[in-house]
Amino acid sequence: MTASSRDPAPTTRRRARVRAPELTGAGGWLNTGGSQYRLADLRGRVVILDFWTFCCVNCLHVLDELRGLEERHRDTVVVIGVHSPKFVHEADHRAVADAVERYGVEHPVLDDPELATWKQYAVRAWPTLVVIDPEGYVVAQHAGEGHVQAIERLVTELEAEHEAKGTLRRGDGPYVAPEPEPTVLRFPGKALPLPSGTFLVSDTTRHQLVELAEDGERVVRRIGSGARGFADGGAGAATFSEPQGLALLDERSVVVADTVNHALRRVDLGSGEVTTLAGTGGQWMHGDATAGPAREVKLSSPWDVALWQGRVWIAMAGVHQLWAYDPQDGTVAVTAGTTNEGLVDGPGAEAWFAQPSGLAATADRLWLADSETSALRWVAADGSVHTAVGTGLFDFGHRDGAAGQALLQHPLGVTALPDGSVAVSDTYNHALRRYDPATGEVTTLATDLREPSDAVVTGEDIVVVESARHRLTRLRLPQEAVRVKAVAHRTRRAATEVTPGKLQLDVVFQAPPGQKLDTRYGPSTRLLVSSTPPELLVHGEGAGTGLSRALELNPAVPEGVLHVSATAASCDDDPAGGTSRSKTGGGHPACHVHQQDWGVPVRLTDTGADRLPLVLAGLDA
Repeated sequence: MTASSRDPAPTTRRRARVRAPELTGAGGWLNTGGSQYRLADLRGRVVILDFWTFCCVNCLHVLDELRGLEERHRDTVVVIGVHSPKFVHEADHRAVADAVERYGVEHPVLDDPELATWKQYAVRAWPTLVVIDPEGYVVAQHAGEGHVQAIERLVTELEAEHEAKGTLRRGDGPYVAPEPEPTVLRFPGKALPLPSGTFLVSDTTRHQLVELAEDGERVVRRIGSGARGFADGGAGAATFSEPQGLALLDERSVVVADTVNHALRRVDLGSGEVTTLAGTGGQWMHGDATAGPAREVKLSSPWDVALWQGRVWIAMAGVHQLWAYDPQDGTVAVTAGTTNEGLVDGPGAEAWFAQPSGLAATADRLWLADSETSALRWVAADGSVHTAVGTGLFDFGHRDGAAGQALLQHPLGVTALPDGSVAVSDTYNHALRRYDPATGEVTTLATDLREPSDAVVTGEDIVVVESARHRLTRLRLPQEAVRVKAVAHRTRRAATEVTPGKLQLDVVFQAPPGQKLDTRYGPSTRLLVSSTPPELLVHGEGAGTGLSRALELNPAVPEGVLHVSATAASCDDDPAGGTSRSKTGGGHPACHVHQQDWGVPVRLTDTGADRLPLVLAGLDA
């Protein structure tokens, strides 16, 4: 029985609506069985557009957040991923298809390599979610993660409203699952040589660990049932969710970065028994604890682990930090990073990272692959952070030579070599690179490696995890570098034209239905603004509590990037209403933190805009 035949028509809350632009993408559609779609084909359904790119860990968080909503509203909601690339490699249709399978995307995806739909919807950040009602109008836009509860409330309102109007159409959606491929590994992430001479590999897409024989091909055993989940137990019963990094905890056990479970797991190498060392299974959000008993503290997409200075260091990709787990007292704590995304060196507490994804320890340094800044960086014994290769979020490519001008493209792995140099799994360049600290030179060791994500040294060989070829590839450690034509790129987004001098920055935030700003403990919003180069901003840099700010741009700097980070906290009006990961006991309302970082390329011109609106949640009036 429908709502309209059993209940009185719901009261319709007035909301702003604008006609949704058409969906276009030169790469075509994935997960539709070959069918092509227009918005008119989806009339009668609530459509959620997810603007994402597969390098972006926040986008991966949103994919996971959407799974429950999709299941609960399967007959009324159609989620469409609009893949909008940042890196050149992400414009490759085959790479997009690989990513859709790698991350278990179970909805249609429009491949938009030229950012056509991104521009039509005036999107400025990854990830961004846009809600379109059954009549084809945009009714909400949300940038960042953590918005799914608010979107689900809106979906429920739209279902009732359009059921009553007769404009809701229920039924199966356009998703068509691809045929599974019978490979031994499927998008493996990391590898670890074991004391026995075998290799342990994180078989990421199949949610398992696989032990391979010394040849790197024959399966010795699998650990984990293969189902996505978060359960301890024996080798055949335990479950993981997209595991990545591996490190020997001692001769008898391995620690695993169980990425989408936001946890560290321990595997007993004798029995295969899996237990949880750190994390609750929930994702760390702003305001959560940053130190304490490991099983009580939330983590955020741990991507790699390495034993250094007696602790297990964690590349906490989801919050752009390094953490450490102390196996002696069972605690975790932040060791470096502020959660701001970028490339800033200095004392650990002041450093900025951007999705650290690979770690390698030597006696006096912890090397890390900082993927979103396409950088190779290290932590010194005193905790200070330094950069060997890389300049920031928007410059990348394949260029050898002096480290100060060398370029990488989204590296995911780093490996300490016997001669004191380090190998970099330069993932989006499909290459293995080398940095020599003694000379400050970057060279290329091997090419034609499809999305290498890690490498390990064994004897005189280096074994590379070719993630997109679903295998381990053994290479003799090269004595000479490979010559590669130098290529340099910048992020593909068009610059926003703004006027020199005064510029009004407005972060748009409208508390979702049923919520209000949380002012119980002080200001409910925070705004942080900086620029690259720093000379671009004459006035307006720094942190404050309001979401609007008057900026002054330097007319002598023709272009640059404005870095904006905004946070807003809201709580449910009804202490007993709604559901939230952050809901507390004792009758307190469920509260939500909305946060997003923008890097907005700008070009100064006399005919440019004097206002820059950035939508955190809602619509810009």
